[in-house]
Amino acid sequence: MRRTSFANWPCSIARTMDLLGDWWTPLVLRESFYGVTRFDVFQQQLGIARNTLADRLRRLVDEGILEKRPYQSEPVRHEYVLTEKGRDFFGVLAAMNSWGNRWLSGDDGAPVVFRHEPCGHDSTAEVVCAHCKAPMTSADTRPRMGPGFPAGLADRAEVRRRFAHDAVDGPALENF
Repeated sequence: MRRTSFANWPCSIARTMDLLGDWWTPLVLRESFYGVTRFDVFQQQLGIARNTLADRLRRLVDEGILEKRPYQSEPVRHEYVLTEKGRDFFGVLAAMNSWGNRWLSGDDGAPVVFRHEPCGHDSTAEVVCAHCKAPMTSADTRPRMGPGFPAGLADRAEVRRRFAHDAVDGPALENF
């Protein structure tokens, strides 16, 4: 069965999910942040089928998230290294880890915590406003059409209704 592509949807969340495609891709990226660079180590750590892993690595390289670099010539072997685009994905994984630690951890507590090395403390990801640095919550944050929103869609009545809360007193994301 062929899945629907979200690559051209006017939504960065949908486009990101299209790129990720399945549950293996974020786990491959997690391993990259843990320092894994070699195919066999990815395969061993994840227990993923070799063909599935090869497909996910190829996609991440094609998307510019990982860079494929030779580390051995006879036979040729490659390592997979995060690019700037890939390193920028850290915040997404950190937010997922924080949410999972809060809502999915059992009685034993969080399985993985992140230590912020500059201050030496364990911490969690927090979404803050890039302008004022205050925490952003669903109660005080509203989606708006950005400059890349397709004009043809913006003219449709159901889309205008969806974004009618652009006014200051309209519903926030928690009511979206």
